[in-house]
Amino acid sequence: MSVGTAPDGKALLVKPIRGMSSGRGSRNGNKVKEVPVSLDEKSKKLIELLQVDGRSSYAALAKAVNLSEAAVRQRVQRLIDTGLMQIVAVTDPLLIGFTRQAMIGIKANGDLRTVSAHIASLEEVDYVVICAGSFDLLAEVVCENDEHLLRLLNDDIRTIEGVTAIEAFVYLQLEKQTYTWGTR
Repeated sequence: MSVGTAPDGKALLVKPIRGMSSGRGSRNGNKVKEVPVSLDEKSKKLIELLQVDGRSSYAALAKAVNLSEAAVRQRVQRLIDTGLMQIVAVTDPLLIGFTRQAMIGIKANGDLRTVSAHIASLEEVDYVVICAGSFDLLAEVVCENDEHLLRLLNDDIRTIEGVTAIEAFVYLQLEKQTYTWGTR
């Protein structure tokens, strides 16, 4: 994905990719290249500023970090090219017709990477992790309604080779969702 600017000349929303701290993992089924995680203070500040207001102009960012606008534009491009952040539009699923969200706990046998790749390929899935504990995998899903969720669970996830059990944790109300954890 390339850096773009909004029609008003401002930078677009920046969302860090989950799981990128190790430089390993996948996003949308594609392997993410190994990336050094050391950032200088100016790059860290740029990330933090864009997490607060992803539409900040390059000029405003340049002033805040005491660099030229061109230098800021290059740094933002480099952060995107290395996979440390991406340009996205974050929507409220409820406002665009997706009324059912859930976290799915999945128990599986065999190669968990194969099972997780298959689950990650499903359109409704926006987050998949291989984990330790009661479940082997966790997957967050966004569906239009309960019937859509039922079809996804019954027709898609349960039929994946290696899946032995699933448990759905239906979201009743989203209390907090943030992308502003900074660069700690």
